Formats: sequence, C-alpha cells, structure tokens
Amino acid sequence: MWLRNCWYVIAWDHEIPALDAPTLFRRTVLGEPVLVYRTADGGYTALEDRCCHRHAPLSAGRREGDCVRCGYHGLLFNAAGTCVEVPGLAAVPPKARVRRYPLVLRNRWLFVWMGNPDGADPALLPDNFSCDHPDWRNKPGYMHYDTPYLLICDNLLDFSHLSYVHAATLGGSTEIAQAVPTIAPVPGTRADWPLMGIRVSRHVRNVPAPPFYQRFRRFDSHLDRWFVYDFLLPGTLLMHSGGKPVNDAENDLQNAVQLHSCQTLTPETQNSTHYFFQQSHRADAGDSTVTDSIFNSLVQAFNEDRDMISAQHHNLALAGGQPMLPLAMDAALLQFRRLLQAQLDRERESMAP
Repeated sequence: MWLRNCWYVIAWDHEIPALDAPTLFRRTVLGEPVLVYRTADGGYTALEDRCCHRHAPLSAGRREGDCVRCGYHGLLFNAAGTCVEVPGLAAVPPKARVRRYPLVLRNRWLFVWMGNPDGADPALLPDNFSCDHPDWRNKPGYMHYDTPYLLICDNLLDFSHLSYVHAATLGGSTEIAQAVPTIAPVPGTRADWPLMGIRVSRHVRNVPAPPFYQRFRRFDSHLDRWFVYDFLLPGTLLMHSGGKPVNDAENDLQNAVQLHSCQTLTPETQNSTHYFFQQSHRADAGDSTVTDSIFNSLVQAFNEDRDMISAQHHNLALAGGQPMLPLAMDAALLQFRRLLQAQLDRERESMAP
C-alpha cells in the first residue's frame, strides 16, 4: 500500500555529507536504493544507487566533482544520472544511465518523488515550517522501525495510547484516552490530491501537567491541554499542541506551553520504516537546555512506541491473518486508511493501459 506519486522525506539536510566528505549517503525508499549527495552549486541530487552495468551500489564508489564513479568497474555518472565515461570504451553507450529522482529541500527536510517525475510539483509539499523557522526551536530526530509504516500511522492517528504507553512521559493522565477527538477533513484541501488528509482535534480539560512538561517548566495547577494535528497522505503529521493553567483566560497563552511538531513516515521496505521527527517550542520560551530536554523526552517516548508497535507486529505475523477488532477510538485511522486506499485506486487507474 504505497503511493508513488507523492513526496517522501529521505533525509534531514544535516545527514547528507559535505562536498569533501569521503563517504556517500544511501537510503532505501519504497524498496529502492537511493543515493543522495550535494553538488557544487549548493544543491542536491538523488540517483538510483544501482550501477546500470552490474548493479553494484554507486554509494560504494567515490565522488569526483559533481560526478560519482562506480567502485566496481569505474563507470562515471554525472549529477543527472548520465554515464559520461566507461573505462576502456571510446564511446559511452546511450543506455548507460541511472534514474534520477526529483528532490526538493524544504525547511531542512529533503523530499524525494518516487513516481512519475512529471508530477513532481513542489506545491504538493507539506508545510513543515517549524523545522526551520526563527520563531521556533527544535532538535531534529530520526528513528528506524522494523515494522510496516501503516502500523506507525495507526499509532499517530490515535492519541488515546498516550495515557498508557506514555504514562510516565508524554501522557501523564488517563483523561487523554477518555477525551473524544473531533475528526474532520483538513480545511482548505480538495477531495482529491494534493494535500489529502484528516484533522484530529483532542482537548483534555483540567489534568495534571505531564512529566514531559515538568522537565522544562513547573506548574502549580492543573492544565487544559490540546492536540490539534493534520495527518496528510502519505504519512505526515503536523501538530499544534500545548497546555495552559486552568484558571487562565481562554486566549491567555502567557503561561502556556506551546509546541509545534512535524513528524513523517517513509516506507523503507514492506516491513521497515524511516521516521523523521521534531517537536518545536517557541524561541522566546527557553534556551538550548529546554530544546535538549524536549528532544530527550521525545526519544524516550518514541522508543516506547517502537517497543509496543514492534511487539504488535510480531503478534500480527503469528496471527495468520486473524482480523483486529475495530473500536470507536480507531475512527481517525480507519478514515485515513480509506483515504489512502481511494488514492491508491486512483493512482493504479491512471497507470493502467
């Protein structure tokens, strides 16, 4: 269940080695090996990490200017994927080339387009503004899962698990699971592509501050908390969340914790996933100590998620296709899966002869 004609994050910008670095960066996306490297003009290129000759990985070769030389038989490919030199041959065969993928940098996320390159429109990129905005601070994160990406989507679409999986970290109260979310289409988007998704809003009143908040601010009263996020195809969460003392006026955010999170999932294989994340706080609400504390809390919590989802995946593999029991808290994830399936059907129809 992979959409191809859409943008997936392949890396944070800092993950890509510098021009003079001795190593090359490779990451598998939708089962395809992709090589990403910087170019002298300050840009990036993404090539199929598979030499057209004997299919050796180009990432096992070396950089030569904006070209990369295969480490097996020395074929040299430029940044467009065209072979420009074959040692021992006077002329390069016209078919000697590798695929070049559309690649765009937006707010520190490098997005790759795995489908028909004619449809690679930057207007279809999600608005991950807080990844690189002067009003927000964060520390970027990456995690690898040995589970299908849709199980992680399910987890992000149902925050009732915060009360139990993250009782000692992000959650802090059973009231989160008891609060019924509002689910609606993302405002301003069409019923078709590009930015299809759902908005999930959950408000939790008069609850203790979670341990996560207490790490960077002390609270003497209970809080009103909120989680409002858009979950966009193929798997990106953009969330405003926070909490304010219960006695503060509705619009008084002076003493509130205000956070913005960008999280996105990129399938590696059928049973493994890349997870890119950050949780930003207001730049005027703390220094690097606060930023580090938030990041450390996230890593702890997301390891809790990974442990649970990995155990779930193991049980599903043993279940032999036995269905899961849908419950009311699954409403958002069921809507998202229907949305995904509808878009997959459209994509298949458009590709049919």
